[in-house]
Amino acid sequence: MTTSPRFLGFPDRLADGRMLRAVIFGAGHGSTYPGKDSSGHALAANTIRAASQDDATLVEHWDFDLGGPLFDGKPVCCIDAGDIQTTLHDNAGNRARIEAKTREVLALPTVPILLGGDCSVTFPFLAGFADHGPVWILQIDAHIDWRDEVYGERHGYSSPMRRASEMPHVAGMVQVGLRSVGSARFADIEAARQYGSRFVTAREIHAQGVEAALRHIPEGARVVVTLDCDSLDPGIMPGVAARTPGGLTYTQVIDLIAGLGRRARIAGVDLVELYPPADIDGLSALTAARILVNVIGTIVRQV
Repeated sequence: MTTSPRFLGFPDRLADGRMLRAVIFGAGHGSTYPGKDSSGHALAANTIRAASQDDATLVEHWDFDLGGPLFDGKPVCCIDAGDIQTTLHDNAGNRARIEAKTREVLALPTVPILLGGDCSVTFPFLAGFADHGPVWILQIDAHIDWRDEVYGERHGYSSPMRRASEMPHVAGMVQVGLRSVGSARFADIEAARQYGSRFVTAREIHAQGVEAALRHIPEGARVVVTLDCDSLDPGIMPGVAARTPGGLTYTQVIDLIAGLGRRARIAGVDLVELYPPADIDGLSALTAARILVNVIGTIVRQV
C-alpha cells in the first residue's frame, strides 16, 4: 500500500452499505525490455496523487468540466486502494499481480482505475476483464502499440494492443490520437487493420471533433479506456518519454471521456506513460490529475 496522500484525499474504504463506483490503484512496473529501466514511470501514480492535493478540499465545489460537483451531489463513492507491489524486471510476477487486482476490483463489482506505469501494465489490466466481456477498447495514444515482440518480450510497452486483439473477451478497439512515427512497422499497421481496429488520427480529431472516434464505439457497449499521456500535445503534457507534436488538447480528451460515458458504459480505465522526470513545473501531473477527475465524474454520472 502507498504511504503517499491518496488521490483527492479519498478514503481507502467506504463504510458498509455505501455504494462503491470506482477503485483507484497504482502499479509502477509491468514488463520491461532487457536492459531497460522503467523506474521513472513508476513515479507516476504518486506524482498524480500529490498533484491532486490542492483540490482535495474542493470536491464538493462546482466543477465546470462536469457541470456540477465531482460526485454530483451524492456521497463519495470512489476509493484509492494504494499501490500493488510490483518489482522492476519481474515481468511475469508483475503481470500476475496486476491481473489479480483487476479481477478483485471487478468482483466487487465496481470500475477499476489503474495508474501506471508504462503501457506494459495495460496488458494484464485488460486480461483481468476475461470474465467480464465482451468489452471494447478505446485507446487514446500517439502510437498503436501493435508490435508482436521487442527484444524477445511480447508483453512490453510496444505490444499491449496486439496482445489485446488476441483476447476472446475483447470485441473490438478504436485507437485515437495517432500521429507522427513510433515503433509501428508496415506489418504492424496491416495486422491491426486486418483485425479490424479503427484508426483515428489526431488530425482527424482536430478537424472533425471527438465524434470522429466515438462513432466507431457501439452504443451501449462496455468499454475499457487506456489513456497514454503522450496522446496529449507535449505543450500540455511535456512529462512523457516520447514527446510528439500535434497531439490532442485537454478539452478533446475530456470530451472523449464524457462522450463515451453518454454513448456507452465505461467499464475500466488505465492512465499510463506519465514520466515525471521529464515534467515541467508539475504541469503534466496536474493535467493527468484533472483528466482523472473527469474520468471519475463521468463514471459517477453513468446510469
